[in-house]
Amino acid sequence: MIIVLVGASGAGKSTVGERLAADLGWPFHEGDSYHSAASVAKMQRGVPLTDDDRRPWLEQVHTVMQRHADRRENAVVACSALKQRYREVLRQDLRGVRFVYLAASRELLAARLAARPDHFFNPALLDSQLAALEVPSEAALTIDAAEPIDAIVGRIRRELGI
Repeated sequence: MIIVLVGASGAGKSTVGERLAADLGWPFHEGDSYHSAASVAKMQRGVPLTDDDRRPWLEQVHTVMQRHADRRENAVVACSALKQRYREVLRQDLRGVRFVYLAASRELLAARLAARPDHFFNPALLDSQLAALEVPSEAALTIDAAEPIDAIVGRIRRELGI
């Protein structure tokens, strides 16, 4: 199984992903670490990424997922994957991919972004992320990102049977 935590910046994908992976003894991959230097620089300047900017990044994250699938290994991945077509690039023909959407209000996201000044993501980009966000279908597990981390991880484990 490959669990992909999706949602806007500040939803807690990395925090939840790291905890979930540690609890399960699975590898964790931070999708942000696969952005190109040019994309990181754009985001630092407050310039939203285009679909063309995101495509190579999504392909790289998919490659990481593919490696785990080829080895029949479980993994946890954090990746915003705001649009359905982005999630399709991640999944492609992989079986066992489960998306978990961390739903959060704009206010919660803004507060969390303000509390992490050392991250490259410019909080000015929040509104562009929310405008691009296509809430995943009922096939994804949706969890309120405002819940405590232990509750979120526990629910993921219960709902996915892991």
